[in-house]
Amino acid sequence: MKSIPDISNEIFISTIGIILLLIIVYLIFRLTKSEKKRKKSDEKFHQLESKINKLELETLESKLNPHLFKNILNSIQSHAYQTYFALDKLANVLDYILYESRKKFVTPKEEIEFALNLIEINKIKVSPLFELKVKSKINESEPLLEQRLLAPLISIDLIENAFKHADLQSSDAFVSITIEFKENVFYLTVANKMSNRTPLKKERSGIGTETLEQRLKIIYQNNFKLERFTEGDVYIAHLKINLLEHKAKMLAAR
Repeated sequence: MKSIPDISNEIFISTIGIILLLIIVYLIFRLTKSEKKRKKSDEKFHQLESKINKLELETLESKLNPHLFKNILNSIQSHAYQTYFALDKLANVLDYILYESRKKFVTPKEEIEFALNLIEINKIKVSPLFELKVKSKINESEPLLEQRLLAPLISIDLIENAFKHADLQSSDAFVSITIEFKENVFYLTVANKMSNRTPLKKERSGIGTETLEQRLKIIYQNNFKLERFTEGDVYIAHLKINLLEHKAKMLAAR
């Protein structure tokens, strides 16, 4: 038979055990509640971040379209009458800007066709002696070539800048443009010999360059690489967008 002190010790130990158990249960309850609040806060933060990014992107695009129209119309204003071919390319470009550019994404094939049409329009204003090299290397069997994953008008800034900053009437000037789509990656490389003329400063210039940088960061985050550099008197810009990685992130976020 147990003595009274032994019974008292057992009751004390049991009481302590129950208290510890209750404390543990309470802590688990608080931890679970805190974790739920944290997840809820994270969800609200991501929703807010998404709304801000969407608003910022819409603001950028509203700046972009008028800028594009102005550049393109200036390019053909004094030359549009020359050929039906130029007018046909212009019609394609304007259709793309008016309708396709309003979509969040277009296919790489559509953007590449737009870029080639844009180059044809710019050909009008160059000297016959001007060297213009255009290469397109497209793997037609790529599964993502006709999937809507590429931001519309993503190629225009680099192409327009090449013609804008080259001396188009100089016999030793050149513009070189290479467009590639291989292994589900979009590449655009543009090079031009820089003009010796001092460009006139225009009010609100540089919108295209600033917009391109911001759009790429918002849409593709770490799945793109944009490099701009000079080698002597040659300016080179290289854009790479990994659409396979971008698609994987889009699917994971659903």
